[in-house]
Amino acid sequence: MTWSDDLNACAGIVERGDPLRFRTAMLAPVAQRGALFALYAFNVEVSRAPWVTQESMIAEMRLQWWRDVLEEIASGETVRRHEVATPLAEVLSPEQAKLLDELVAARRWDIYRDPFEDAADLSRYVDQTAGHLMWVAASLLGEASETSVRRAGYAAGIGAWLRAIPALEAAGRVPLLDGTPDGVVALATGGLSALTHARRGRAGISRACGPALLLATAAEPALNHAKTHPQSVIEDALPETGFSFTLRAATGRW
Repeated sequence: MTWSDDLNACAGIVERGDPLRFRTAMLAPVAQRGALFALYAFNVEVSRAPWVTQESMIAEMRLQWWRDVLEEIASGETVRRHEVATPLAEVLSPEQAKLLDELVAARRWDIYRDPFEDAADLSRYVDQTAGHLMWVAASLLGEASETSVRRAGYAAGIGAWLRAIPALEAAGRVPLLDGTPDGVVALATGGLSALTHARRGRAGISRACGPALLLATAAEPALNHAKTHPQSVIEDALPETGFSFTLRAATGRW
């Protein structure tokens, strides 16, 4: 896609709001970086929407605005002018727009203080947020097995979720179904199992998709640490991405 002032703005939003995804997007071919910046800037804006106000109705309206944008994209209507929505409309297919609408709808959980109903409810949230995002990113870059990409997305999502637990609890949310160390270990183990499953399907994912899947590699140190030291989750002491991510980013092998 042609570079524009809008894409410069998207890149800035991602660099400030999601530095890790900014780093991975920079590993994509120049011609495809713009698509990732538009997608990831959208994700920053949607992720932020439930947290910029204490008024649930205003937060709902912010999310609905993005759902309206995605409906315009999915239906082929003229998309409202916006520094993120405009370039996003240039890269998404109607099917991708519908998936991202589910992502926005899932983010409504962030507005309220209700716990997840059960493990399936939490897994659905992770898949509709991290999974949908990774699948759309990968499909913008190349050919891939959706099942394997979604398993990698689940691993990345659980890693990010465990890292966010202290902040979520401080904000009055209930992020864990089982707040005991055993419950943390079970989540981390599930994330690692999903990553193993994704890597077994690596042959079905083109090398071009690598930058989209590196978020799963970035989550691996936190998942491993949470599995062996579950108390570190509550103490906000999970490790950063580390050398393995840097090495894999350099080689392109997630």
